[in-house]
Amino acid sequence: METSQVSQSPTSTRSTSIPTGTGNTFMCLVRFALANIRRRPERFVLSVVGIALAIACVTVVRTISASVAITGADSVADVLGGAQLWVVPAAGVHYDPAARALVADGPAPRLTVPDGWRAQRVLSGVAEVGGIPVSLRGSDQIPSGEALLGPALAERLGVGDGAHVTVGGQRLRVGTVGAGESMMVPTAVAHAVVGDDGWWVVSAPAGQEHSRDLAQAFGAAVGLPSTPDPSVRPDPAGGGLVYDTVGGSGPLTFEQKFSALFSGKVTSSTLGLISTIGLGLGFVIAVSSFLAAVTERRREFGIMSSIGLADEVLYFFLVESAVVFLTAFVVGVLAAGVAVALVIPGIATVTAWLQGAAVTAMFLPAMAIVGALVPVHRLLQQRPVSLLEAR
Repeated sequence: METSQVSQSPTSTRSTSIPTGTGNTFMCLVRFALANIRRRPERFVLSVVGIALAIACVTVVRTISASVAITGADSVADVLGGAQLWVVPAAGVHYDPAARALVADGPAPRLTVPDGWRAQRVLSGVAEVGGIPVSLRGSDQIPSGEALLGPALAERLGVGDGAHVTVGGQRLRVGTVGAGESMMVPTAVAHAVVGDDGWWVVSAPAGQEHSRDLAQAFGAAVGLPSTPDPSVRPDPAGGGLVYDTVGGSGPLTFEQKFSALFSGKVTSSTLGLISTIGLGLGFVIAVSSFLAAVTERRREFGIMSSIGLADEVLYFFLVESAVVFLTAFVVGVLAAGVAVALVIPGIATVTAWLQGAAVTAMFLPAMAIVGALVPVHRLLQQRPVSLLEAR
């Protein structure tokens, strides 16, 4: 009689998935992470606070950077007023944080405007109005006895339409218009306060507004160099510089390039360096916390590895790491928003805060993954038997 043998494939001892019960795998991982957090709440709180402080530090710097960038772009748009060229003095211009506007550092260049071009000389400087520093600009287009203010500046000075302000010894009637932070007054009034300091804004001949060589053509006609790069400073020994706001290469506008220049000064400053160091320290705190958790639960994970759940150990820590970093991010970003609103309310905006939070959030995935991988990698390098040994 023949004996039949039934061939049986070996039974795998490794679970293909974590028991899900009534929920799915991800929810089981979340519940496991929350259970571990409840078991050691003090470690969770300390980790979150340490990482949140680092995140808050970075978010504050990024928010300031975004605020300055927005301010820089708005300031340039306010100066140009739709013109295509900006002719600055040889001494250049600078942003005055007290006046919240761009201010000329020297006399406007002497120009003989070519036929077909429209150029307006604008006197620029800082004046004290009611004890408040104000960006003062003079123009021949402002009627005598008038002062035009943007709503933000009018609110800062506590005046409205029909009110009066005294500038250069003259009493001027206030009118609110536009959105800038400068006070526009007649040229004679501005000259009495700031002298000849200022710049020119130049509009192209009709039909040539979008030409890419406007600056070169105008610069050649008036004998001044030109550039589309706002980071280029005028030669102090020269007569001035023509900034091209429509030419140049790349996808960025002149205003965006100018705002990036402002933003870069913040992120490359000592404040930016400190924030980067703080972010690194927050990462060290996270890794140290997870290393301590791994050491404490080595027997638990040894049992899991011995029954084929070695990979799931990594998933557990990834989810727990994500919970810690997400909580720290929310706490840190909210703390940064409160700090910025209290310290620099003049330039802080919700938009800048959201931009700063978004930039900071880009660091989180890598930090959470690496923060879990480093301690778990050390754990999985050991045999399950060695993990079960008492220490």
